[in-house]
Amino acid sequence: MLKKIICFILGILITSYSLMFIVIYLNLLKMGLTFYEYLKYIFTRVECLTIFLGIILIYVSLRKEKKLYELHL
Repeated sequence: MLKKIICFILGILITSYSLMFIVIYLNLLKMGLTFYEYLKYIFTRVECLTIFLGIILIYVSLRKEKKLYELHL
């Protein structure tokens, strides 16, 4: 149970870290980049791609595990 809580908190922290950089890089749109160039830039930055790791950690921590010792009828 503690492993799931730690995994959930770590996922939230990693996701918020990544979203912070995505919002900061929105200034590139003001400097003249198109939306397509902005997305291309975002997908090349490691700190923005960590959002997928955070979402995976949150999903793993919220997923229900099947118990092997239960009898399913």
